[in-house]
Amino acid sequence: MTVVLNGKNVDISEGMTLLGLLESRGISSETVVVELNREILSADAFVSTILGDGDLLEVLRFVGGG
Repeated sequence: MTVVLNGKNVDISEGMTLLGLLESRGISSETVVVELNREILSADAFVSTILGDGDLLEVLRFVGGG
């Protein structure tokens, strides 16, 4: 299966959750906002959201600075 993550095609296993994808890419779920198919998801939904072929994901990281 393939999803589009921040504009790039990424091959994933069937049945992979959003949290599984984030962890496999070394992305902390505590420091991101995720948009799935143009809808922002709550962090609580990451563990139960199963990704499908062709899903469009945008992952934005929180960055601090001054």
